Amino acid sequence: MNNIVAIVGRPNVGKSTLFNRLIQRREAIVDSVSGVTRDRNYGKSEWNGKEFSVIDTGGYIRGSDDVFEGEIRKQVELAIDEADVIIFVVDVEEGITPMDDVVARLLRKVTKPVLLAVNKVDNAMREKDALEFYNLGLGEYYTFASISGSGTGDLLDALIEAFPVKPEPVQEEVVLPRFAVVGRPNAGKSSFINALIGKERFMVTDIAGTTRDAIDTKFDRFGFEFNLVDTAGIRRKAKVKEDLEFYSVMRSVRAIEHADICILVIDATRGFEGQDQSIFWLAEKNRKGVVILVNKWDLVEKDTMSTRDYEEKIKKELMPFTDVPILFVSALTKQRLLKALEATVQVYENRQQRIPTSKFNEFMLKVIEAYPPPATKGKYVKIKYCMQLPTQTPQFVFFANMPQYVKEPYKRYLENKIRENWDFSGVPIDIYIREK
Repeated sequence: MNNIVAIVGRPNVGKSTLFNRLIQRREAIVDSVSGVTRDRNYGKSEWNGKEFSVIDTGGYIRGSDDVFEGEIRKQVELAIDEADVIIFVVDVEEGITPMDDVVARLLRKVTKPVLLAVNKVDNAMREKDALEFYNLGLGEYYTFASISGSGTGDLLDALIEAFPVKPEPVQEEVVLPRFAVVGRPNAGKSSFINALIGKERFMVTDIAGTTRDAIDTKFDRFGFEFNLVDTAGIRRKAKVKEDLEFYSVMRSVRAIEHADICILVIDATRGFEGQDQSIFWLAEKNRKGVVILVNKWDLVEKDTMSTRDYEEKIKKELMPFTDVPILFVSALTKQRLLKALEATVQVYENRQQRIPTSKFNEFMLKVIEAYPPPATKGKYVKIKYCMQLPTQTPQFVFFANMPQYVKEPYKRYLENKIRENWDFSGVPIDIYIREK
């Protein structure tokens, strides 16, 4: 179970720049104008072998100072509610502002670890200026510069230390697979579950975001037994002006992390949009199995090429991970729902699949012999042995004399050959090259 880290603070102190540095991608838009972060940005990070989820709570706020303060308060309270550790970012250039005081007052009351991070400290003079932040009453602070990255190592060391020690999960006699139904609001997630279980378990309306929480339902029909998790829809902040939005995002991130398989429901009338892709890649980063259901297919005007064209468009957006089941369903008419269920169970079995080492070597060594890794600087890479690792998700290791010369394209070639011979549809695969 991964920890969740929330980055909080008033606008324009560098929260999104720190977020981008932690996830090592320019995912959040950064500008000197306050309020640029309107969507909820969330991603995965790792430090010293520990993985965690990061949420950038930057909000778009306009209006009077009172409204401004109220919105900040809601955001911080929601972050406190779900996060395991909170990073409170302040700006050394501006010193302590009234808004910093508001946030600090809230954070002083919580029992969760709070790391005070003073941004834009890139010289000795600013190190002295940072002493002022002791006045916030949050104890020790950490100085860093999010643009250059200096000081972030110490901040991350402290972050890892602050993570709560989580008890080992108690093994139940029968651990049921967990299938999380995820997707944009109003794509038909709750309707899909209601149609499967045959009763109105969840409230369904045309209003996006009716479902607020992730709710578990035990499913035991048609010979299948598992837990279905209906998640609150992940919405874009520009489309909704409710503080529950942020809460929904955090719950959905948590549901994806705890699931075995993610059933991504998309709205056929809207297509495979950017937010759908974000949810897909979040599931993929967490190494979860994925099934894509194109819902409301009964509302789309079709010709003989419709399903194939639609599928090709989706797969183009999913490159290079295109080995994913895509089914066209209708929760309203119950069209192909049983097939969707069968595909999800199959992906779960694919994820559990274990290949005997002797069979794996027998097949893969012939593949490698037929097309060995390209020579680099006149040096030839030889792979003599390979095996599947005993991990929860499919991971394979290949032992080579010079692993550093095996590049990504060749790893993709090995992955494609594995997928050709064994069914890993819907499941991310990791390939490692190690020195023999």
